[in-house]
Amino acid sequence: MQESATPPRSSRPAKKRAAVVTAGLAIGALLLSGCVESQRDEGTADGGEATVDSTFVFAASSDPASLDPAFASDGETFRVSRQMFEGLVGVEPGTADPAPLLAESWETTEDGLSTTFALTEGVTFHDGTEFNAEAVCFNFERWYNWTGVAQAPSVSYYYNNLFRGFADSPDAAVYESCEVNGDLEATVTLAQPFAGFIPALSLPAFAMQSPTALEEFAADDIGGSAEAPALSAYAEGNPVGTGPFKFDSWSVGEQLQLSTYEDYWGEQGDVETIIFRVIDDPQARTQALQAGTVDGFDLVSPADIPTLEDEGFMIVPRDPFTILYLGLNHEVEELSDPLVREAIHHAIDKQALIDQTLPEGTQLATQFIPDVVDGYNEDVTTYDYDPERAMELLEEAGYADGFEVEFNYPTNVSRPYMPTPEQVFTNLTDQLAAVGITATPAPDVWTPDYLDKIQGTADHGIHLLGWTGDYNDTDNFLGVFFGQEKLEFGFDNPELFDALSEARGMTDRDEQTAAYVDINEQIAEFNPAIPLAHPAPSLAFAERVASYPASPVNDEVFNMIELNE
Repeated sequence: MQESATPPRSSRPAKKRAAVVTAGLAIGALLLSGCVESQRDEGTADGGEATVDSTFVFAASSDPASLDPAFASDGETFRVSRQMFEGLVGVEPGTADPAPLLAESWETTEDGLSTTFALTEGVTFHDGTEFNAEAVCFNFERWYNWTGVAQAPSVSYYYNNLFRGFADSPDAAVYESCEVNGDLEATVTLAQPFAGFIPALSLPAFAMQSPTALEEFAADDIGGSAEAPALSAYAEGNPVGTGPFKFDSWSVGEQLQLSTYEDYWGEQGDVETIIFRVIDDPQARTQALQAGTVDGFDLVSPADIPTLEDEGFMIVPRDPFTILYLGLNHEVEELSDPLVREAIHHAIDKQALIDQTLPEGTQLATQFIPDVVDGYNEDVTTYDYDPERAMELLEEAGYADGFEVEFNYPTNVSRPYMPTPEQVFTNLTDQLAAVGITATPAPDVWTPDYLDKIQGTADHGIHLLGWTGDYNDTDNFLGVFFGQEKLEFGFDNPELFDALSEARGMTDRDEQTAAYVDINEQIAEFNPAIPLAHPAPSLAFAERVASYPASPVNDEVFNMIELNE
């Protein structure tokens, strides 16, 4: 048996179960300071001492897509979910690495197929339902037995991508069964090895939810269609997890409110009420912080950072765990030519792009994974900025006079890997023009138009897109991009697909890491798209916030926030 590593249990310190916390737990929180006065009234304790205002207001860029994280894949939904729900596996504070959470430990068989979880004692769901092995198996069986619309890749995005099959299609399924061994022990068996199984369980999509509430509010009765699914009664207003905060109310388009769960198994902090205030305009979020009506927000525009810093607000960059890339559609004749793809790569000055359009702390990308992910290849083939070489390659490919290509980019959106898409588009367009490539602008609103066009059709040329890693596993980057044929890229490379599939199932970590090093070189030589940068998205906070548990994978639970007013 291979025992689990023993990293810190989670970013939620235990109150009722202090004995289970691994010795030496270090909570990775970034100290913040600022100079804007809070416009809130301080309360007073019985002894007359001033206490902090326990209401924390965060400016969200949008409503959550659903209150059921199993049917979600976006950051704003997961930010809310992480306050209410917990999984068997959490994330080691300040990193992307897995750590025990609702499972205190686990053991995996040598073949990688069966994992036995020892569960944390004394945990209840917000509705009073006991968290135990039966609840664990109920959740796994729920995902496996979805039917109809729930099976659509656009609806159950993460289960589809990672577990790949359901009870009515078991030949493709990674999951096989879950066995209750006792009140606090469950064994999950897979039909095929999946090396990323444990870190994948840190995703909010695989959080534990109350079996009682899921059944009472018909959580899987989502209705509608794959293109326009209808939320269940559970997902609209009855979510029930084990996390430090429980659901209060949701006024769509305005705000969502959570409050502390008094019987939480861990320690509660300074924050007792969370208000996610929906402010979709980036400039309006900045102004709200300056006015003191919100305590913080995410995805600060690089252009706003100097002003906010001058005014005394603290800008907190996350460690880069992202990738911004220039996608190339190989269905376009010119882009199918490897000489042209190499020319485009040489035409781009990545450092100038970073300096002029991306946040401070952004790292130049030579491959599609950050350097902290297994398989990062220090000696990978690179394509340095060399416009003269780019023009030579274009001439060799038969395009001495250059060519014209559609350049797709999104509008009215800020993403962690691309806070200002229009600026990135303009910068790259000018660079390509310098070697004779004319980029015809093709803007679209982010959702649904842009994503549908890029990911669901072959009707696009070069395009801007990226990824924020969900957990520290190479397949979560490379497998997502290049694990199978995709309309986004329009190429068929069985050798690459097979290599990624084989690496995904390797149970020996050293063997797997070596395989991914080779795969990164294979991708670099094939040059299917161009990795540009690993941006460092930033948050901004008001003076009264003393610390915030910044995480490269956004695993930020607000009971860890410290307030000084």
